[in-house]
Amino acid sequence: MRKMRFKIYLILILTLALSACGAGREAVPTLNISQIQTLAIRTYQAQLTQTAQVLPSATPPPTNTLVPVVTFASPNSSPVAFATSTTSSGASSACNGLSYVKDVTIPDNTQMTPGQAFTKTWLVANTGSCNWEPGFIFNVVGGDAMGGVGVTLNQTIQPGRQYEFSIPMVAPSTPTGEIKGTWRLADANGTFFGDGVYLIIEVGSGATATMTENP
Repeated sequence: MRKMRFKIYLILILTLALSACGAGREAVPTLNISQIQTLAIRTYQAQLTQTAQVLPSATPPPTNTLVPVVTFASPNSSPVAFATSTTSSGASSACNGLSYVKDVTIPDNTQMTPGQAFTKTWLVANTGSCNWEPGFIFNVVGGDAMGGVGVTLNQTIQPGRQYEFSIPMVAPSTPTGEIKGTWRLADANGTFFGDGVYLIIEVGSGATATMTENP
C-alpha cells in the first residue's frame, strides 16, 4: 500500500513538472530523479504525521491515583489521662486509713476478776496517704468501754508509721462472762475511719486473773 502511494505521488510530481514547461511562461528548473524522490518522501512523511495527529492513541497515558494514608497509633504511645473527681463524707478525707497490727497487752479472752484494773494497748498502723494530725481522737464506738475514755493525739503520725494506743480500763464489778468493747480513730471533725479494734475479756465468779502486759 505504501509503495503504491509513493508511485502515485511520484507521477503527480512529474506531471506538474512537465505541465509547467509551456510556451510563453517562465522556465521552471528541471528536477532530477534524486530530487523528485526526496520531495516525494517528504510529502509522504507529512501525510503520515497529519494522520497520526487525527487518529486517537491506542494506549492512553497513565494517570496517578491518590492513595489515602492511614496513620495508626503506636502501641507504645502513652495513654491519655482522664480527670477524676473524689468526694468525701462530710469533712472527712478519703486519704485517712488505719489497720490493726496486733494486741500488745491483754490478748482476747483474758480471764479477769471482777473490778480488776488493767491497761489495754493496741498496735495500729497509718495505712492511708495522709498524716494523722494532733486532735484526732481514739474512742469507743460500741460495746462496753469498761471505764475507758477516749485518747486525743498530740503528735503527727505519718503514713506507713505504727502507733500504740493505750487505754486504762477496769473490769466489771460483777461476774458477767464475756465483755467486749470496740474502738476506732476519728479525725478532728469526729469522722471515724479505718479498722475497728476491740477487746474481749472473761469475767466470772472465782476467775483467776491472767493478765499479760507484754506478751
